[in-house]
This record gives sequence, C-alpha cells and structure tokens, in this order.
Amino acid sequence: MLKTRFSALPGAAALVLAVAFSPAALAHAHLKSQYPAANANVEASPQALTLTFSEDIEPAFSGVDILAANQQAMPVAEVERAPKQHNQLIVPLEKPLPAGSYQVNWHVLSVDGHRTKGSYTFSVK
Repeated sequence: MLKTRFSALPGAAALVLAVAFSPAALAHAHLKSQYPAANANVEASPQALTLTFSEDIEPAFSGVDILAANQQAMPVAEVERAPKQHNQLIVPLEKPLPAGSYQVNWHVLSVDGHRTKGSYTFSVK
C-alpha cells in the first residue's frame, strides 16, 4: 500500500505542474497599448504606429491596415518588430496622414503560434 502511494506522487506532481503552467502556454498576444492611443485626437500625423502586445510576436505573419473614414486604405511600409522589444510591432507610414479619423485593423501571430486580431480608432487634427 505504501509503495502504491509513493508511485502515484510523481504523476500527481506532474498534473499539478501542467495545470499551473498551462495558462501561460495557451496565452494569446493581446494588444496592451498603442501609439497613437485608442480614441486619441493627435495634433499631427505620427511617423509610425507602435502596437505593444502581451506576448512576443512573429512580424512575418503580422500586419496592420489603416483605413480613413471613407474606408480608403492608407499606405504603410512593411511592419517590423522592435529590435529589443519582441512584443512590439512598428508600422511606418509611407506619408503623413491628413486630418481625419482612422481605423487601425491589426492581426498578429504570437511566437507560441496563436493568431489574434482587433481594431481601434484615432483621429488627426
């Protein structure tokens, strides 16, 4: 009986560890912050958008579209991951945004293989 109790102990410990750490393994990259901020009304066009996520991302499988109020797509350069902050996506603008409202649609692939997407808006005065 004593032998059976001790042989079950490693299995129980493994189960507890798996349950304790599984939320981290199943995490998705959620948008934590952005520049310009959501619903912001900025004085001038930014040179680039910066989106910061809760997890590291794969830039080759991530992207951003910026739509003007009339649904016209605004030109952006290729997105890139910040060199020292792998959870940050930088979206250079090819030319300044004119005054108006913009919707930012993003999609990312986190390094753990999960895809997420979302959108937010901001305005340029």
